[in-house]
Amino acid sequence: MRPDAEETLRLILAALDDLKAEDIITIDLRGKTSIGDTMVVASGRSNRQVGSLADRVLDDLAAAGVRGVRVEGMPHCDWVLIDAGDIIVHVFRPEVRAFYNLEKMWAGGRSRRTS
Repeated sequence: MRPDAEETLRLILAALDDLKAEDIITIDLRGKTSIGDTMVVASGRSNRQVGSLADRVLDDLAAAGVRGVRVEGMPHCDWVLIDAGDIIVHVFRPEVRAFYNLEKMWAGGRSRRTS
């Protein structure tokens, strides 16, 4: 059985926290777009850590029964996008995150820092 959006978010945040992702925030997307309910943005210190964070999130989602997850950016690991349905995850190297500044574009005062 697939976990609900709240449980999926909890799994993602726990995986990111376990591998020491930095500056984790969640952004409520409800009422802004139909692409998902929540966006998670996190940073890894290096390409290797970004890849490890994404791998861990993907492994934990698969173990929980979340299917149909789409991933982009794994070969280079500057920015990895994980689309888990209701939850969209972006894992960046810090300088790439600063350049794209998704928090400013999407948050509009409705983000929550989790680390």
